[in-house]
Parts: sequence; structure tokens; C-alpha cells
Amino acid sequence: MQSISIGPQPKSVSTIAIMMNEPASPTEAAIAATPEHRLKDELDIVIPTIRNLDFLEMWRPFFQPYHLIIVQDGDPSRTIKVPNGFDYELYNRNDINRILGPRASCISFKDSACRCFGYMVSRKKYIFTIDDDCFVAKDPTGKAINALEQHIKNLLSPSAPFFFNTLYDPFADGADFVRGYPFSLREGVPTAVSHGLWLNIPDYDAPTQLVKPLERNTRYVDAVLSIPKGTLFPMCGMNLAFDRHLIGPAMYFGLMGEGQPIGRYDDMWAGWCIKVICDHLGLGVKTGLPYIYHSKASNPFVNLRKEYKGIYWQEEIIPFFQQIVLPKDCTTVQKCYVHLAKQVKEKLARIDPYFDKLAEAMVTWIQAWDELNPSAAALSNGKKG
Repeated sequence: MQSISIGPQPKSVSTIAIMMNEPASPTEAAIAATPEHRLKDELDIVIPTIRNLDFLEMWRPFFQPYHLIIVQDGDPSRTIKVPNGFDYELYNRNDINRILGPRASCISFKDSACRCFGYMVSRKKYIFTIDDDCFVAKDPTGKAINALEQHIKNLLSPSAPFFFNTLYDPFADGADFVRGYPFSLREGVPTAVSHGLWLNIPDYDAPTQLVKPLERNTRYVDAVLSIPKGTLFPMCGMNLAFDRHLIGPAMYFGLMGEGQPIGRYDDMWAGWCIKVICDHLGLGVKTGLPYIYHSKASNPFVNLRKEYKGIYWQEEIIPFFQQIVLPKDCTTVQKCYVHLAKQVKEKLARIDPYFDKLAEAMVTWIQAWDELNPSAAALSNGKKG
């Protein structure tokens, strides 16, 4: 990482690394906040949690104008405290069971995958989801990063998945399409997903955590990329935004947690599904900025117990997604997702009976989504309201 001059005195590479390896203070966040809060009436922030949400204090300058949907995991009798001044609704397991009835079986318990219930009950066009151990990060100049603002920029500008631009995002300030980029592709496509990254604790699997227990990410790469068509990626749900109208029904985080043989693959499962569907429907997925500060490393031994089957299974799951071709009559996200569920049942259930159960849950999820979002379901079926 090169040395960067900040103000009148240059700071060394090591100084910048130290500075970026600590979260921004609430004061620094307040200084970085802008008076304009874009999409404040069109975006919900979804947070899964089992604890009091004190972390919201540092995000207050950025989040307070927005509506929060808090999905409480674990014991529903426990009271979750939310700082004063936030507009929010909170759902626990009792609420999920009451709202969805028998279909509540598709929502994971004792796993952050429960967050997708918040996606389902939202009435907004856009979703930003963040974990409660994610704090405000700093860029190389020491300025607090408004992650939500960058996600909104990503979502409101097109993606370019069909031809790689070597200056990265051509729609970013100060960039454009390079010489040789086809003019016929320069309009881009609508962006469905904005996938952000993390400083400090990287999103590693358990084996990597065990061999690199002290590794911290201080590398800040000032770039946003459109993930090329036909390329899968490991989606992380702790710093993620998406257009709910474009891809919401496919943002199902699967069956994880209590009673399931696998964990910590919820966001990755959703990522594989949405990427195949976005490629089929001509939608874009971006990754890169914004960064958040991931404050806490989870226990690698606990993670290994959750992940070990997935580590084996993914060697067959990923080729499944790489090879799948959705038929032309799959013209909506719901139709695509139901077709994916059928393929999961037919081609992955041989690996383990879990996938038969997962395929059924995928269909249940779509049924529940359509029931709670009838206008979207009508459009999916080709009906006009």
C-alpha cells in the first residue's frame, strides 16, 4: 500500500494501516455524514441480532433517518434494547410463527440466516443488511465511511457484466469505458446487488482462520467491480444491499442453524442463487466498496463444526450452479427460483437428504413471499393490478 499524504504532513504506510485498523468514532461518523439521506423513504435496514443494539450509536449519523427491521434470533422472551431515536420494527420467533404459520419452517432459527424474514416483510424497494458486530470504517485519509451512501450509489448506477472494463466501474466518478469497450454494451444493465467488503477481521472460513488467527485486513482497494456474467462469487451477508423489486424473492438464506447439518453457508447459498438468476435475467451484481469495520472474529472451532460438511459439499454445489441453464420461460425471479429448487431436488439430493429438505424450503419461501407481497406476485404471474 502506498504512502498517502493527508493534510500538510504525510503519513507513513504503517500509520495508515494502524489508522484503518480501528473503527471510526461516533464524532468522526457525524463529521462524515451528509445532510442529504438518499432513498430514506425507499430503503429498509435489516439487522439480525441476539443482543442489544448498542452498535447503532456509531452508525446514528448515517442510519437514523432510515427505517430499521430488526430480526431477533434465539430466545423470543429476551428483550432487545435499541437506542432511542431510531424508527424500527422488531420481529422475534413468535412473530415469525404468527405471520407465516406453517410456512415459518423455511426461516432458520439460531442462525443469522433469519435476516431474510426482514427482506420478506419489508415494503421498500431497497434493502441494506448489516451485522451487529460491524462498525463504521475509515478510508485511507482517516475519513469515516458512509457505507450506506456508497451502496446506494452502486445500486442506482448500471452494471457492466458482459464485458470487463479495465478501469473497473465505468459509472463511478472520474472513470469511463476504456478504448475498445463495445459501444453497444455501454448502457449497462440494472444493478440488483451491491456487495461490500470489510476491514479488520476478514470473512475467512474456519480452516483459514485456524492457520491465520492473527491476520487482519488493512488493504483498502478503492474500486467497485461488476462481477462478470457466468462467474460465481462467495457472497457475504454482513455488508450487503440489493434492489428488492429486482431480486428480492431470490434472497433466501436457506436452512441453517438449529436442526440443520450445516451453518455459515446461508449468504453463500443465496449468492450462488442470485448470481445465476441475475445472469439469466440480465441484471448486474457489484462488489468492492463500501468497506465496514468487522470488529469480532468468531470462534474457528465452532465455525469448523458448522462448516465442515459445507466444505466438502461445495465442491459439488458450485459445479451445479456453474452448469445450470435456466429455461427461456423463466421470465421472473420467482419462476427462476422455483426452477432452481426443482434442480436442487433432482441433482443435489443425492449428496445428502438435507438438499431435498432445502429444495422444499425454497418453494415454501417463494409461497410465503408471494403471500406477503401480493402485488409483486401478480406481476410475476403476468397479471396487472
